[in-house]
Amino acid sequence: MVAFLRSVRVSAASATLGRRVGVLGGSFNPAHAGHVRISLLALSRLGLDELWWLVSPHNPLKEKDDLADFAVRFATAKQWARHPRLYVSDLEYHSGSSFTADTLTMMRQRYPRARFVWIMGADNLVQIPHWRGWNHIFQSVPIAVFDRPAYSLAALCGQAAIRYRRWRLPTRQAGVLATMKPPAWVFLHDWLHPASASSIRVDSIND
Repeated sequence: MVAFLRSVRVSAASATLGRRVGVLGGSFNPAHAGHVRISLLALSRLGLDELWWLVSPHNPLKEKDDLADFAVRFATAKQWARHPRLYVSDLEYHSGSSFTADTLTMMRQRYPRARFVWIMGADNLVQIPHWRGWNHIFQSVPIAVFDRPAYSLAALCGQAAIRYRRWRLPTRQAGVLATMKPPAWVFLHDWLHPASASSIRVDSIND
């Protein structure tokens, strides 16, 4: 829980200043270079002050059998998140929630002055209509969506992108996303990192 407390101290103290905080949620099963890459891109292109990795106890849409123990995933995430503005959070583990909509509500209540931005890949934009309270997510915080191989076209033609097409910002305005009143989102095209958690797990099994 040390890393989460570190995040709380930094963000609680700076919340009165309207600090821009990116939130990258996921199973981190395991964390890898791709997570670092998207985090550094988000810090740079969105003008964020810091970014939290929100390690989920489990993914409600996936089988638990394929999920490593939370303590292992959390420890691995801390090993990767060595940038001074990256923080690993176990908020969902201690709150007992695995639903993003509930977590964002809780975070906004705790840090009402912080400017949160939800970070996700194009694959999640495809499936977000299956998430509980997905419209609430779009209406709670600005969202930044990053390219993912083989998913981007489907994501931009999907239900969520179509429903919220009026609130999509041009890429050139990504730097002001954190200041926008939701719904507001941007799709960022950039260098695609080949690493993925699933391929890493397969490789580790084959080794």
